[in-house]
Amino acid sequence: MDESVSKKLLDINDKFYQSFGAAFAETRHRIQPGVQRIVDEWIKPGDWLDIGCGSGVLGQRLAQSGLQGSYLGLDFSEPLLAEARQGVEALPAHDGFELAYRSANLMHPNWSDGLQSNTFDGILAFAVFHHLPGAEKRRRLLSQIYNLLKPGGVFIHSEWQFDRNPKLAARVQPWSIAGLSADEVEPGDFLLDWRHYTAGQTDEPGLRYVHLFTESELKELAASTGYTILEQFDSDGKTGNLGLYQVWQKTA
Repeated sequence: MDESVSKKLLDINDKFYQSFGAAFAETRHRIQPGVQRIVDEWIKPGDWLDIGCGSGVLGQRLAQSGLQGSYLGLDFSEPLLAEARQGVEALPAHDGFELAYRSANLMHPNWSDGLQSNTFDGILAFAVFHHLPGAEKRRRLLSQIYNLLKPGGVFIHSEWQFDRNPKLAARVQPWSIAGLSADEVEPGDFLLDWRHYTAGQTDEPGLRYVHLFTESELKELAASTGYTILEQFDSDGKTGNLGLYQVWQKTA
């Protein structure tokens, strides 16, 4: 993908999450069923990194659960991070668990500066990867995640499968709205509009860039970056299949 196109796609999502962060947070006040399944089956005592933590609901849930270890949530949206930090202030003190949030943009090559290699038992990325443009950039990010994991650590992620819902699929917009053409983006790239607003917010349309992952694409990505897929399942939405969840393990 041409760097200028990648920048346009990133700018679309940057603008969305800065302008519509509060409205987005209103739709994320509960943990998705698929994430809850991951919490129940995979989150064990240890050190966890959540890239794209949003409004902090998951970190607060883990703190309240009595989990021992640490959780660091990263996000680039200041409105979402502000809500996450507010939530921490309302939590009672919990010995044996460290909860923190910090700003980071996963598309910056140095997003992981300050994080040590072989540090984390698990890294989480729920509904994140499909907003990151460019196959090569995603591959680079997966390699960075691999280096941050302890030997045998797990990378757990979910990808939006909006095409399984006719109403969501109808939100796909022509690339011309963003000053782009279909030839400039990669296969599986889409532009979707946003239809949830909150008080005091601009009424201008919100737009998001989304990459629609296939199972075969994810399988190839895992193999080429050194991971083994341990589990896969569908969850979320009224039909229970709008999120594709996978658990990858660092193989060395």
